[in-house]
Amino acid sequence: MIGEACSRMALDILEGLRRAVELILSGDPSVLDATLRSLYVSGAATFLASILGLPIGMMIGSREFPGRRLLRGFFNALLGIPTVGLGLILYLILSRSGPLGALRMLYTPSAMILGQALLVLPILVSFTANAVENVEREIKDLSKTLGASELQASLTVFREALPSVSLAVIAGFNRALAELGVALMLGGNIAGLTRVLTTTIAMEATRGNIELSIALTIILLSIVFVLSSAANVLKEKLEG
Repeated sequence: MIGEACSRMALDILEGLRRAVELILSGDPSVLDATLRSLYVSGAATFLASILGLPIGMMIGSREFPGRRLLRGFFNALLGIPTVGLGLILYLILSRSGPLGALRMLYTPSAMILGQALLVLPILVSFTANAVENVEREIKDLSKTLGASELQASLTVFREALPSVSLAVIAGFNRALAELGVALMLGGNIAGLTRVLTTTIAMEATRGNIELSIALTIILLSIVFVLSSAANVLKEKLEG
């Protein structure tokens, strides 16, 4: 019985791989739409999170100030926040009866971007702080010895930490791209408006379309793999 189940699963995966290639080559409109929306929402969310997260991470990693450990611990704790929990909190805030209900953001790409940005923010802050802290002391002291100002020394530290920071940004983007809870609760999986790859995978799996859900999963994993590989190549070039 176990052997039959394994054989059936292997066949499903092979069929999913075949469907994935077929969907990519045929340019299926619904799959293309979900893929492009996934890239747009996750990209916008990562960009917004980077605007706030990179400066905060650099500040935590390079300066001593009251509450530094508390702030760092806060962002480290947020690394493990359940996406469903974050989605629920934002759902209550953005719903019609919530504090920001008048904005009518719920079930729109904007709500998904907001949710994913908050999900990615702790990753960028924590990873950037660690990257800056690892190079901060030695490089900054050397820069000041050579007559650099505080700002120049900080920029030098950031340049040295840039390879690791770039990996943090890619990791944040991949996290946003692969999450389901926030996208489903804040977007509602509306066809042509908020449907992305992860919500489509969940929907097709519950409908029993296992081969299609596996195909979409392979497409999603392929995007993550390509981006991660590109980030590693970029990191090596920056370090070189």
